[in-house]
Amino acid sequence: MNIYDIARLSGVSIATVSRVMNGSDKVSGKTRRKVLSVIQQEGYTPNLLAQGLGQGTMHAIGIMVPEISDLFMSSCVSYLESLLLSHGYNYVLSSSGFAQDKKEACARALLSRQIDALLLVGSTYAGHEKSDTDFVRSAAAQVPVFIINGSVEGENIYSSVSDDKKAVYSVVTSMIGSGRKRILFLSDSRSYSANEKLEGYEQALLASSLPLLGELRMHVPSGIHDVRDLLLQYRNLSFDAVLAANDSIAVGAVKYACARGLRIPEDLVIVGYNNSTFAECCEPELSSIDNGLKEICEKTVQRLMRVLGGDHDVEKDVTVPCRLVRRNTTDF
Repeated sequence: MNIYDIARLSGVSIATVSRVMNGSDKVSGKTRRKVLSVIQQEGYTPNLLAQGLGQGTMHAIGIMVPEISDLFMSSCVSYLESLLLSHGYNYVLSSSGFAQDKKEACARALLSRQIDALLLVGSTYAGHEKSDTDFVRSAAAQVPVFIINGSVEGENIYSSVSDDKKAVYSVVTSMIGSGRKRILFLSDSRSYSANEKLEGYEQALLASSLPLLGELRMHVPSGIHDVRDLLLQYRNLSFDAVLAANDSIAVGAVKYACARGLRIPEDLVIVGYNNSTFAECCEPELSSIDNGLKEICEKTVQRLMRVLGGDHDVEKDVTVPCRLVRRNTTDF
């Protein structure tokens, strides 16, 4: 089945079928309905390459993630897929890993697919040094680039982030207000987002005249049992609250508390991040900061469509507020 068959079955010209598929207003309503009915009945899917060559657009967006198995990443891609398809866009998904050379190669490969824009999901793409993000600026010289959960300076680059610093500051301040004085910060990353969370943690301690103790800022592995076992090794480390940079780490802290016979939240308050399914599967159920991922994806795609539509006044940077979802691991 091709466009010629659709034209023959509809009793119209190939040009008319093309206008209908391209959304042209130069087709009567009656003709449009007839052509669309045939397309639906025959289950016709237009060839994107042929269609793109004719329109100057592939109607395809490149999506890069460092690791699709990560729950945050897969949830984000799921939201983006639904939103992009609702606007008539397909997508090409690629997993880059975390190595710099792999990120750069992945971006080049996606750009070679004639995509209309590039979506980077994850704060790892914000890099640590300015040179780490040169490939992002290079890509932005060819197509609009949107970054979720990170920020990169440059023309034709747009960012969407959670207000991680403010969210962590608020939660840690509440922990202190409820009498907690030794708050452990756990993170498995040194990314842009992780650094924002750490800064919020430190600012809250300083605002309450509490010392910044290196022993209470811990970089941990990402595995739940790995976190539990690591914390169990620190027999002489005392803490009465935990703020974790993601929910899986927080679940590891819950398992540590259970292994130590600590009561939650009486002896140990624990807060995770992302409000993922980990928070509900945990026992006791985990209080977690919701990072507004769905809203971030919606705002990203809305702005992307405006940019592709030729709007030159699209906001470069958007910050989405977070909120604490209280469950059974907090008492404030």
